[in-house]
Amino acid sequence: MEHQKYNVRFISVGGVIAGLYIALTALFAPMSFGAIQFRVSEALTLLPIVSPAAVPGLFIGCLLSNLILGAPWQDVIFGSLASLLAAVLTRYFRRSYWLAALMPVVMNGLLVGGMLSVVFALPFWATAATVALGEAAVTYMLGIPLIELMQKRFGDKLSRYF
Repeated sequence: MEHQKYNVRFISVGGVIAGLYIALTALFAPMSFGAIQFRVSEALTLLPIVSPAAVPGLFIGCLLSNLILGAPWQDVIFGSLASLLAAVLTRYFRRSYWLAALMPVVMNGLLVGGMLSVVFALPFWATAATVALGEAAVTYMLGIPLIELMQKRFGDKLSRYF
């Protein structure tokens, strides 16, 4: 019975994270796409620090956001895979917030920057740098404070909710 309870919680938390990601991406859509982007929903990319359910939640949220909001098919595929890889690595490096936050910056900078470079015939390094810079701003200025606030507010009880 405990195992079933864990599975329901895992799926529920992942679903809520996916929904939040989609809602934030849609709400801030004008600045969520393009070579210069500030995707507020990427602040959630640090949630794998507190919950393994955030890994599939972020992947599904990114995939559906890109699909629903009309991103190029390349972004639907490569942007979503970049989010999945970043989430797995963020979870792996969860003991260091600063290192964990670097994972979405590097993955999105290289993979999304590379994809945008090919799709829109933009210079690779400049495009990768602008995507990484926007990602760094969101993960370090919004994501880390979000995780710190959650841990301060919930403390040891955090694992009960996530």
